[in-house]
Amino acid sequence: MNTHMNAKIDANDSMSTVRRILGLAMILMGIIGTVAQFAKGGTLRASFGPSLAYAATSQAGAEMPRVESAQAETRAVAGTLEAAFRGILAQAEKPEWVGYSVDEIAGERSMCCGNWNDGAGCGTCRLEKDRDATGGTMHADGSIKLEGARRLVVLFRLEAKQMDRIRVASEDCTLDAGGLPFLWLTGVKPSESVALLTTYVQGAEFERHEHHNIGNGALTAIALHADASADRAMDSFVKLDQRDELRKQAAFWLGAARGPEGLNTLQRMAKNDPSSDVRAHVTFALSVSHEPGAIEEMIRMAHDDSSSHVRGQALFWLAQKAEKQAMGTITGAIENDPDTDVKKKAVFALSQLPKDEGVPKLIEVAQTNRNPEVRKQAMFWLGQSNDPRALQFFEQILTK
Repeated sequence: MNTHMNAKIDANDSMSTVRRILGLAMILMGIIGTVAQFAKGGTLRASFGPSLAYAATSQAGAEMPRVESAQAETRAVAGTLEAAFRGILAQAEKPEWVGYSVDEIAGERSMCCGNWNDGAGCGTCRLEKDRDATGGTMHADGSIKLEGARRLVVLFRLEAKQMDRIRVASEDCTLDAGGLPFLWLTGVKPSESVALLTTYVQGAEFERHEHHNIGNGALTAIALHADASADRAMDSFVKLDQRDELRKQAAFWLGAARGPEGLNTLQRMAKNDPSSDVRAHVTFALSVSHEPGAIEEMIRMAHDDSSSHVRGQALFWLAQKAEKQAMGTITGAIENDPDTDVKKKAVFALSQLPKDEGVPKLIEVAQTNRNPEVRKQAMFWLGQSNDPRALQFFEQILTK
């Protein structure tokens, strides 16, 4: 009996050993298979329901953002981005989202699905929300990354083998893909990203202003790249052989995002662009720039531009800046500009200044300016101010 039991125990031990060996072999084969899959440029796929989210581990320095409601897949770009994208587009029969990230140009901003937020955080970006261009909810919870390199997420919606939409988002945004496939590309070179996006800016009909304008989305993405190739691309968009609307849209981003290089380009546009409409838009672009020389260029335009429309716009945007330098330029235009329309715009600019600065100057203009149209304009804006000093001024006039 003991001999029988020992034989049974030996047999069980042998079976356990075999199972362990087989288990280890299967694990090893699985690891080898996974490695081989990546070696052939394979992908990993995971499907997530509406209540689940996914954040991929870092691969090639490009971590997938938090993604909700997506059939998510990660793929490394083996050759050029343009070739990889062309292959993806050729197979995109049904709607899907493709994205990647690049270093974002420095600045205290958050881009939630293309919505510019100067220092506010980003919540959830609902990519399939059609009625809202931003398609997202925002929050300011102190989660903005102000130090170190930040990543800009560039997103493409493909359908029927065509580009349907281009959006951008900050790395802290949660992306809701609405249940669609979501392909995340790693190993993307910034210069190749700029080159790809440029193809969608060139030839785009910016004048149409339609919803989900692909050209505008591509232009925004380029402007936020932290790469010298983006400066070169932005400079090419404002050359005189480009259409006015593209030059105007590019001018905004030069002021809003491109720092000293952007200011240099805006200064050239202010002096050399033959279109008064474009130069008027440059005054707005200068007003959103944080560069020290932007105010001085606006003052120069208010004084010297050949177009009364441009001079008036420069005065208006100077007033919005509420800088001390603005007051002298505005009052100087009221006194010295040869065009009455510019004088009237300068009076309006006074009304945009803080009341303690603007109201006394408006009263002074209403009392002393030699041009009756200018005095009338000053009276009108005093009437709109609801300021007690304006009321006292009117009482003095009416009781004389």
